[in-house]
Amino acid sequence: MSTLHDIPLRTLDGAATTLGEHRGKAVLVVNVASKCGLTPQYEGLERLQQKYADRGFTVLGVPCNQFGGQEPGTAEEIQTFCSTTYGVSFPLLAKADVNGANRHPLYVELTQLADAAGEAGDITWNFEKFLVDGSGQAVARFRPAVAPEASEVTGAIEALLSS
Repeated sequence: MSTLHDIPLRTLDGAATTLGEHRGKAVLVVNVASKCGLTPQYEGLERLQQKYADRGFTVLGVPCNQFGGQEPGTAEEIQTFCSTTYGVSFPLLAKADVNGANRHPLYVELTQLADAAGEAGDITWNFEKFLVDGSGQAVARFRPAVAPEASEVTGAIEALLSS
């Protein structure tokens, strides 16, 4: 059975990778943007990274320019912004489409998962979050307005890390 671990990805600097690099870890996949009203969520995402990294967790950011052109930068500009403005230490992937005809294969799979209200389908805006378990299965979806440190997010992370 194939999992999200098998989908080819590129890091922000262009190196080939997969979610398989994080096998055995809980991963919070988030489509991110540098010029969005929700951009301050980077702070909460980084706090999650710091709090849970040593327990087998990582945030994985996926820059996306599909919502209001809010991620227009080059890979280097994105990396510089994230590290200098928010101290981001978690990995970032190459910019990708999360909706539409050129939707990245990772998001073809992730968008099949329903959120807490039972809604699956297209990503609605920047900072939509998907929690993936250590075996490469998406287990929870959180819409953009749900803060990274909201109890439903941290509760789902804690449940995976203690299982």
